[in-house]
Amino acid sequence: MVGDWIEKNEEAAKKISDAGHEIANHSYNHPHVNNLSYDENIEQINKCSDLIKKITGKPSTLYRGPYGEYNDTVIQAAEDTNHFAIQWSIDTLDYNALTGEQMWERIEPKLENGSIILMHNGTENTANSLEQIITNIKNKGFEIVPVSDLIYKENNTIDSNGVQHKQ
Repeated sequence: MVGDWIEKNEEAAKKISDAGHEIANHSYNHPHVNNLSYDENIEQINKCSDLIKKITGKPSTLYRGPYGEYNDTVIQAAEDTNHFAIQWSIDTLDYNALTGEQMWERIEPKLENGSIILMHNGTENTANSLEQIITNIKNKGFEIVPVSDLIYKENNTIDSNGVQHKQ
């Protein structure tokens, strides 16, 4: 979640967390992080993390750079704030007002074990499409798990695209 969204939607953020969903850090106000200094990246991460902890009572451990941007500075800032950098593997393009069926058409051919699907809150059709998409994923024999269950937490490197590689 983006920090300034959390500030405007504290009750919704808490409800999502209380329902058992993992809340990851997505910066404070969604800047192009590749253009920021190390200190500015640290500030973005810490400010969002502080809000997540304040609202949910739980620390954030995952960080996804806005726009999927990663470079050595961004990755180092994530690591130095005790976050694992994550990246998606399937983009639904939900931010382009795609319907649930159109999103599924993008997801289905790319779906595999370990897929991380990019979706956004506040988009036109995403919330109304979740039940259909989740059902379709499960009908394909996949289990939906928290992102932290999918990532390497030890003996890995992260490339400049934010993709983890086991060492």
